Amino acid sequence: MLPPIKVAIADDHKIFRSGVINTLTPYENINVVFEAEDGEHLLQIMQDQQPDVILMDLKMPKMDGIQATIKVKEKYPQVKVIILTMYEDDNFIVHLVENGANAYLLKNSEPEEIYEAICTTYDKGFYFNENVNLALLKKVLHKNKQQFKPTFKNEVQLSDRELEVLKLICNEYTTQEIAEQIFLSSRTVEGLRQKLLEKLNVKNTVGLVLYAFRNGLIE
Repeated sequence: MLPPIKVAIADDHKIFRSGVINTLTPYENINVVFEAEDGEHLLQIMQDQQPDVILMDLKMPKMDGIQATIKVKEKYPQVKVIILTMYEDDNFIVHLVENGANAYLLKNSEPEEIYEAICTTYDKGFYFNENVNLALLKKVLHKNKQQFKPTFKNEVQLSDRELEVLKLICNEYTTQEIAEQIFLSSRTVEGLRQKLLEKLNVKNTVGLVLYAFRNGLIE
C-alpha cells in the first residue's frame, strides 16, 4: 500500500470537482488537499502548500491548464500533473507530455483508472494509457526515420512467418485479413500475434508497430 497521496484538483467547474472528490473518497490513501478554479488560483495556493499530484483541466479562465502545467513544472518539478480533460486530441497529448505532464486522461475515464493513474504517477513518475501511447507513436512515425536506426541490443530472433505477420499488423490488416493473405486460420494468426507480444516484451499493437519501425522492418 502506498502512503497517503495529497491530491489537488484544478477545474473551473465546481460540480465536476465535487464529482471527482466523491469518486476518490473510497480510496483511503487519497487525500484531496485543495481545489482551484483555474491555473492562477492553483499557483496562488501552491505558494503555501504543494500536493503530490494535481488533476488538471485544460480549458480554464485566467490561466489554462497548458500554461499552468508548464509553470508548475518550472517551480515545483517534483509535483506530478495528470491532465484530466474532454479534449481527445493527439496534438494536446503530445504537447502536454513534452511539457512535463505525467499522465493524460479523458473526463469519461473510469474511477479505477483515475485512481490507478494517481498511484502510478506518484510511485513511478508517469502513467501512459493507450491514448497517450498512440499519440506518441504517431509523432515518432512522422519524424525523420534516420533518427531511429535499428539496434541490435537484446536482439530478438523472429521466424519468417512471425516477420510476415508483424509486417501485416503494421499495415493495419485485421486478424481475418492476415489469415486470408497468408492462408492460415484466424486462430493460428492470433496465436502468432500473441507469440510476438511475448517475444518482443510489449503489451499491445502499438508496441509491435514501434518495435518494427525502430528496427527497420517497415517503411
